[in-house]
Amino acid sequence: MTAISGSAAAVTGAASGIGRALALELALRGCDLAIADRDEGGLQATAAEIAKATEITKASQRKVTIHRVDVSEPGQITAFADAAGAAHPGLNIVVNNAGVALLGEFGEIDQAQMDWLFNINFWGVVHGTRAFLPLLSQRREAHIVNISSIFGIVAPPGQSAYCAAKFAVRGFSESLRHELAMANSPVKLSVVHPGGIATNIARNSRTGSGVTDNARRSESIERFETLARTTPAAAAQRIIAGIEKNQPRILIGKDAIFMDLLQRFRPGTYWKVMQRQMEKTAARRIARDAARAS
Repeated sequence: MTAISGSAAAVTGAASGIGRALALELALRGCDLAIADRDEGGLQATAAEIAKATEITKASQRKVTIHRVDVSEPGQITAFADAAGAAHPGLNIVVNNAGVALLGEFGEIDQAQMDWLFNINFWGVVHGTRAFLPLLSQRREAHIVNISSIFGIVAPPGQSAYCAAKFAVRGFSESLRHELAMANSPVKLSVVHPGGIATNIARNSRTGSGVTDNARRSESIERFETLARTTPAAAAQRIIAGIEKNQPRILIGKDAIFMDLLQRFRPGTYWKVMQRQMEKTAARRIARDAARAS
């Protein structure tokens, strides 16, 4: 896209994390917003933060509309697309960002839990794309951003459901991008693979019904928070740079870049290398944090 300023964007999962940071950054760059999430209170906080930030920076106030949406419900996504398009006639950016996490190996999660995750992380992306694509296709230029994960490129143990959904987002997005290009569509598409981002996704994750070791959840959260060093603000800035450059794939964080390269060169054994590297990195950071605290 030639410019963010003067555009309008629809962002799901905008009540917190990357979604909130992205909404704020887009607004500061002159973009109007339709923000969506199940957490209406979080959306109100996002809108208030945008208003405060634009006032402090003396940026022009942006039009922000709030939409309570459960992306696992196709009807709600369709209604959101209609409402967002009516409120923002020039809407030309859609970010399918909403996502959840589920802790547990395949044998520890039941089918209902896997369906819950897929309905949000994968089908939410598909339905969001389907609902907005006719509107975006009418624009001179438009952009879809689908959030996958570095776990849409590599697949560690204990993340079978999450990886399956994020790999599916990647495959769907890449195929659709090629279809849009062949049709000479004005709509461009980027798929985003964040590494460890310092959000609450781990703390808010659900636990598999078959997980009996209660300490595993705490250990998993602690490990994630030790390794997740990229801020949501930095992730948002990287995504926007990718939109402006029409980048088909957006990797976020040095960890994501490393794991992507490692998977290419050692597709069958990358996990062994990753495991050793993560253990060393976590140990170094824990020791460094302890030294700073003393």
